[in-house]
Amino acid sequence: FAFGLFLLTFWNSQPGSEALVLIAAGIISFFSVNPYLLQLVDWRIFMIEEAEALLHSSKSMNKFLKTNLTVLLILIISSIQFGIMQAVIDTLSGVDMYFAILFDNASLMLAPICLGLYTNLSLQAVQILGAFPFLMMIFFSTTFSPGAGVDGLKNLRYLFSRYYLFCMTPSVDVMMEGCPESNNLLYLILSSLLIVFIFLVVIGGMALHRKLQKKKNSEFKRQSMMTMEYAELQVELFGEKALKKLKHIGSNVDLKSLENSVRSKSMEDDGTSSDEPVTVSDETV
Repeated sequence: FAFGLFLLTFWNSQPGSEALVLIAAGIISFFSVNPYLLQLVDWRIFMIEEAEALLHSSKSMNKFLKTNLTVLLILIISSIQFGIMQAVIDTLSGVDMYFAILFDNASLMLAPICLGLYTNLSLQAVQILGAFPFLMMIFFSTTFSPGAGVDGLKNLRYLFSRYYLFCMTPSVDVMMEGCPESNNLLYLILSSLLIVFIFLVVIGGMALHRKLQKKKNSEFKRQSMMTMEYAELQVELFGEKALKKLKHIGSNVDLKSLENSVRSKSMEDDGTSSDEPVTVSDETV
């Protein structure tokens, strides 16, 4: 429906308005996919609860399949966008332009996919963080005001795929500052995957930190099990059975003396029991 209105209102667009057509079509694509992206959080929560209840359901496989389905939806919407743009203006054609539009759309939609499916963030957090690529693109890509911006800060435009897309767009490519002379599509694809790279680095760093923390806690627990106080407490609670456990974990305490003390205590208890006088009731007599 949205692209139908776009087709009617942008029909017979004249050369020179490519940037406006491109921006309008991109906004329609983004908001066409956005409702589906926002429900990923609810789907993830429901899927995890169902998987834990059924026990045999694979959470990782479900997330992978959902990711493929979402990427397929982005591919379909981007293809429709490209086709509609060909109908309203004939200067935005070519295979390079198709892939440029596809990966430019993906650069704005990959963040909600990563955050919604592969983290435990709430819906509000995913909405806020997932919108950052779109906002940063508006602020730093310089595509809404070519050549503008504070020196130094505007160099951040090289991190955004929209900048390279506009370097490929007729009538505005001459206005863009510092466009690469070659491999423009390659830079566009790499910049569109920057969000995924940052996400993988953060997730990997957090996993490594948890692993090191777990190893540190295990080592601390092991060291605490090597003390004499721990050994005496175990012997007091479990007797001779604790000696085998202490020997198995490689305790540094003097297990021989602990064993002797356990045996002497056992002998004392047996002696106390044997020395107790036997009382005979009148009924027995």
